[in-house]
Amino acid sequence: MSQYTSPEIPSPCYVLDEKLLRKNLELMQKVQEQSGADIILALKGYAMWSAFPLIRQYLKGCTASSVWEAKLAAEEFSREVHAYAPAYKQEDIDELLPLVNHLSFNSVSQWHKYREQAADAGVSIGLRINPEHQEAETELYDPSAPGSRLGIRVSELKQQDLTGVEGLHVHNLCECDSFALERTLEAVENRFGEQLKQMKWLNLGGGHLMTRKGYDVDHLIKQLKRLRETYALKVILEPGSAVAWQTGPLVCEVVDIVENQGQIALLDISATAHMPDVLEMPYRPVITGAGLPAEKAFSYRLGGNSCLAGDVIGEYSFDQPLAVGDRLVFEDMMHYTMVKTSFFNGVQHPAIGILRENGQFDCVRQFSYEDFRNRLS
Repeated sequence: MSQYTSPEIPSPCYVLDEKLLRKNLELMQKVQEQSGADIILALKGYAMWSAFPLIRQYLKGCTASSVWEAKLAAEEFSREVHAYAPAYKQEDIDELLPLVNHLSFNSVSQWHKYREQAADAGVSIGLRINPEHQEAETELYDPSAPGSRLGIRVSELKQQDLTGVEGLHVHNLCECDSFALERTLEAVENRFGEQLKQMKWLNLGGGHLMTRKGYDVDHLIKQLKRLRETYALKVILEPGSAVAWQTGPLVCEVVDIVENQGQIALLDISATAHMPDVLEMPYRPVITGAGLPAEKAFSYRLGGNSCLAGDVIGEYSFDQPLAVGDRLVFEDMMHYTMVKTSFFNGVQHPAIGILRENGQFDCVRQFSYEDFRNRLS
């Protein structure tokens, strides 16, 4: 029996494996020590704050994409807080400035509007730039696609007096390797080399999947060291996926099996509510012990428990026939999954638990009807 299907783990449940998280963090600590760069946690990718006591032993702080994320970082992580959003309202700025150390603006107009207030608050000001260089394979996640609303192009920045701006922020990677970073840096230096010479820091955003098997960590360290030494900059990385990569599954249960042009297993989870990237990306998550359709003896289409007709996770095959009550383990569900969940249809929201390094399971959160009700009015 898998450690994740123990009877003490409820179904459905997201299970963080603390031992695997520490392994990722130790690799990131190596990158920080050998490159001199700082790594901070992108809350948009992983915001399980019950894991913050472990993460803050290794990482320098958090990056926030909203006021609420900044509050979470300040209250629960209690180290550096960096923030960037595509646009800020005045009330956002008023709330953010007491919370953050770095604040990056997406446009020249937003910078001009708030720069005096940010400077008076002692916050380090940055500008997000668009290197107009594409590396992300999925269009939905490509910040440098033509017509992108994210970042300032060099043509908009050339005539600007950058007095008061201390950093540049560039983010165009999505689960990429260090060679994609190297190509991006070439584009950044070609377009923004003069501006870099005026800066104190460069934030390289996220998408650096350094904890994935086969990633060339030494090559990453080499790129970061060269950048620091060439421009005398503090270099910052803000991964989300890499922190929680392969650190735990979503455990679920078969509730019913029906027949319609093949066997359909209905689960106590929902793609649209609990694994939205399955429909948005789209992608096919891995299930422990399962294979491709017809690869193994018994094939099923797996469906969610919402009324959305397209709430289908995909087709899988198994060595043994599925039965009501069987547990399935969807691997690698910690990053960009929990942060996107919803209470759509009022279906039971998965619990959140931690498999501790000593083998003990702690259920740190279970959700109730009141959680669903209190999101509405």
